[in-house]
Amino acid sequence: MSQNTLAQFVDTTATKFGVPGVAVGVWVGGRELYACHGVTSVDNPLPVDADTLFVLGSVTKSFTATALMRLVAEGRVELDAPVRRYVPEFSLPDERAAAEITVSQLLNHTAGLDWRMSVETGEGDDALAAYVENMAESELIAPPGARASYSQVGYNLVGRIIEKATGLTYEQAIASLLFEPLGLSHSSFATGDVMTRRFAVGHNLSEDGTPVVARQWKDTRANNPGGGGASSVADQLRWARFHLGDGRAEDGAQVLPAEVLQRMKEQTVELRGSTLGDAFGICWFLRDVDGVRTVGHGGSANGQFAELLIVPERDFAVVALSNAGPDGGLAFNQSVVRWALEHYLGVVDRDPEPLPYDEARAREVVGSYENDMMTLTIATNGTGLTIECGIKPEIRAATDTELPPDLPPADLGLLPGDTDEYIVTSGALKGQRGFFTRDDDAVVGVDLAGRWSKRVSAASE
Repeated sequence: MSQNTLAQFVDTTATKFGVPGVAVGVWVGGRELYACHGVTSVDNPLPVDADTLFVLGSVTKSFTATALMRLVAEGRVELDAPVRRYVPEFSLPDERAAAEITVSQLLNHTAGLDWRMSVETGEGDDALAAYVENMAESELIAPPGARASYSQVGYNLVGRIIEKATGLTYEQAIASLLFEPLGLSHSSFATGDVMTRRFAVGHNLSEDGTPVVARQWKDTRANNPGGGGASSVADQLRWARFHLGDGRAEDGAQVLPAEVLQRMKEQTVELRGSTLGDAFGICWFLRDVDGVRTVGHGGSANGQFAELLIVPERDFAVVALSNAGPDGGLAFNQSVVRWALEHYLGVVDRDPEPLPYDEARAREVVGSYENDMMTLTIATNGTGLTIECGIKPEIRAATDTELPPDLPPADLGLLPGDTDEYIVTSGALKGQRGFFTRDDDAVVGVDLAGRWSKRVSAASE
């Protein structure tokens, strides 16, 4: 369990993937191990340390879900209650669905809500209220309870439930319910707070392949519940240890009943063909790796990536934070997590092998797919399949802020069996898995990273 061994792997891997700055923490054998490498910014560099704040992206959802579960434990919210009990103004184009969606369906992504909404509601205390008002225009991708599909929209709505139940802003509520009692002193949502500390900025690659600073540091305030938190690797390892524990803070105060923490790690709905997990618990992705159950969540921001994984039966956790786009940051985090699992636990995570190219099957899936924010293009050159991911041009045109770059085509291979599953085998999304959805035997959608996209056209050649 050498600290030097971890540091050596982190240094070598960060250099390999060209990541400006990274922070890694491991909890193993009752010890905290840390390894940091590089700088916070290529323009204004400071050394990354264990207290440097990174944008967490969707790892923030674990804060949101845990805070909501504390309100459940205190009897202030009921999981099976309709959302409208707490947010009466919640509406959708489908009135029946709006009345039916429950709190628990938001927490395990089965509400039928789309991935994201392209809407700007400002940085005021009314940001979430205005965001929910805009949901009146948000079409469902499926009936409530019909299937799991990862939804930022749903978690932002959870944030509004927290506001309504506590009478506080979402950010104040998270601080009161979690940050303060757990001693997470290097975790925040407010840019004005973060900028007084050492913090990492994101980086994307320029045309010549060198990292350049991503000028939008994090998402809008209305997206805080789904992905707007910032935290250090030391705080994130403390957070992981809390979820491995009995619900007590380090000072012995009971923050959550142990049975509530355990309930969050129990399967609520199965996931199909996803790199992220085999099932959802309450927020958490649950995945069996080499016969061992893992519990975790990842997150992405503009040029930053975060990963948190715990192994309850081994009292183990690993956290990886990086400040580079997917070609570097995502690949680095995934490499660190796999190395840590194998090095410390002997648990080996292997990608499945795709099938040889099949022209007939390829023709069934090629085409364009869309969700509210993104376009996915599946194409074939006659010898293989590729997937290309990009933000819709109209979304780019409508915003004044810098958005992450589109991803160039990457190789994709179909997997054995009759489930229409696939794996990306090259590029920034290498190792990502997903599946195609059929209706009357025709392919009508594709899932990537747990997010569903509707097929809008089929390629003619």
